[in-house]
Amino acid sequence: MIPSTYDEWYVCIVDECKIELNQNYINERLSILTNDTLEESRIFRKKYGDKHWRDVIGWFNHVKQENA
Repeated sequence: MIPSTYDEWYVCIVDECKIELNQNYINERLSILTNDTLEESRIFRKKYGDKHWRDVIGWFNHVKQENA
């Protein structure tokens, strides 16, 4: 399932995938996702679309602010 809300995404990342959303991980993902020159970012956008890409960036920024 592809998450369509912040809450779904958070459960997917933290509970299902067992990923710790610490500042290092969040910053790394944001650095990759917001860099159009990186293949990983281009693949993500092509696979999931621009709306989901923007949503995920927003969700990472949201959790980053919560953890600050």
